[in-house]
Amino acid sequence: MPVERRSVDTLLARACAHSALGPHDPATSRAFLREQCRVLVVGAGGLGCEILANLAMMGFGHMDVIDMDTIDVSNLNRQFLFRECDIGQPKSTTAAAFVQKRVPGVHITPHVCRIQDKDEAFYMQFHLVICGLDSVEARRWINATLVHMVDEDRPESLKPLIDGGTEGLKGQARVILPTITSCYECSLDMLPKRTVYPVCTIANTPRLPEHCIEWASVLEWPRVRPGEKLDTDDPEHIQWVMDTARARAQSFHIDGITWSLTQGVIKNIIPAVASTNAVIAAACTQEAFKIATSTAPYLNNYMMYAGNEGMYTYTFDYARRSDCPVCGSSSRLLEIRSTDTLERLVELLRELPDIQCKRPTVSSDQGPLYYAAPPALEEATRHNLEQTLAQLGLHDKDVLSVTDPQWSFALQIELAFL
Repeated sequence: MPVERRSVDTLLARACAHSALGPHDPATSRAFLREQCRVLVVGAGGLGCEILANLAMMGFGHMDVIDMDTIDVSNLNRQFLFRECDIGQPKSTTAAAFVQKRVPGVHITPHVCRIQDKDEAFYMQFHLVICGLDSVEARRWINATLVHMVDEDRPESLKPLIDGGTEGLKGQARVILPTITSCYECSLDMLPKRTVYPVCTIANTPRLPEHCIEWASVLEWPRVRPGEKLDTDDPEHIQWVMDTARARAQSFHIDGITWSLTQGVIKNIIPAVASTNAVIAAACTQEAFKIATSTAPYLNNYMMYAGNEGMYTYTFDYARRSDCPVCGSSSRLLEIRSTDTLERLVELLRELPDIQCKRPTVSSDQGPLYYAAPPALEEATRHNLEQTLAQLGLHDKDVLSVTDPQWSFALQIELAFL
């Protein structure tokens, strides 16, 4: 349930008061809130390591960190809490041990699991949540979970979410007050689309190193190694793609194929830059300090950093979407023809930047129309894909419910027939 627009400082102070009684002196109260404020750091990678270290040195005494990954040699150039001897160890436990050793008095509880493995009671015990994730799906899940936890009769149920993200020399930090400000889902359409290279170009006339890498991973891999799936986290697989792409590039007089570029193309990522992580982590932890101590107004509500333009930052208030499936109050309008097939509707759900389904289940008041998973249900409902919306008995202004395994919410789609 949405809360009324009230002072978040008061909400946080009341939440902290549940754990102990704070002193009355304002300066001492700020220190008390900072020390007693329990913070959850989601992700212990390049951004999460910086966030953990910053929080500890700023005086936050109680933190939890959650990450399911283990340390790889490729992490060591930017995740400074790890050493070569830590390779293969869980990131969360290693990061927690390192910070506690360097900053006495700090208590950090590590969790080696997915964020989806924890229930609502786990997230309810924190006063702040800070995300340093590289996964859109994980961000969407934690955002929806915190929004749905808010109860207007329980001020302590509002958990401010500080989200940071980096991409090469660019990054952003934002403060999300669930049900008050815009949430992560509201800005989903800001995400860049995946770069897709035409098959005819990569097969016949490559002009860029990326074309050669894409050729090696998409066309040459299944031909030379049939039945074997390309593992984008396996160094041996990446090395094979890079060597194969280099051989092709030489025949077309193309230079510039490196390990980082190869990894970036096949994983659709831009290599991380340590300095960008440091800037964004500093911005996130500064917001945590301001919220926990009331020393200054918190960010309202989105800050973008462009390191490729110098030290340029831009701050703006990202407005809430009334049709946001997580924090909005209305259905998402979808314009489509009654003569379009259900398959076309499913394609739109996958393609539209503000929806981005992967394995949608589509239902109407009459019952399920299509399951993308599991395979048995997909096969049982596949015949509906060939039917037009009119043949399926759908009408203008009908509302469909769309779910996806990666979501913790149901999206309401109102049909608007053209």
